[in-house]
Amino acid sequence: MVSPTHPTPSDLLRGALSGHRATVFRLPAVPASVRAARGHVRDTTAAWGIDPEVGDDATLVVSELVTNAVAHAFGDQVLCRVRVTGHRLRIEVEDQARGRTVPVRRAPDPARESGRGLALVAALALDWGVTPAHDGSGHVVWAELPLTAPETGP
Repeated sequence: MVSPTHPTPSDLLRGALSGHRATVFRLPAVPASVRAARGHVRDTTAAWGIDPEVGDDATLVVSELVTNAVAHAFGDQVLCRVRVTGHRLRIEVEDQARGRTVPVRRAPDPARESGRGLALVAALALDWGVTPAHDGSGHVVWAELPLTAPETGP
């Protein structure tokens, strides 16, 4: 089983109680890390008291971003950051692509089962993008979600 290196559930609760809502965790770049990232984000957003629908969207977004990092970046690890910024929940996944091509949203191929991840992220997020990693060793793919779920009509 793959587990994030930081923080523990009690750390998350302390962060929520103190008003500081940010977490950073590192995972090995292996397929099992996708599940670990989903669980960590689900637990984090719940501990922070974030709207459950937003938590579900955040869990799906981190799943897609970590899946892409594991499948396409060919690095040893993935660094995930989740934080509240103003009225948004920002999710960042940093890979070690080492100069490989930048992730790009493409039209899905109806004949393939994969290739829809960034389109899904774009549909759920208020904004998303790709920036170089701070140390130049890869890419940071980020997405920002609203902190409250959109109102639905009657």
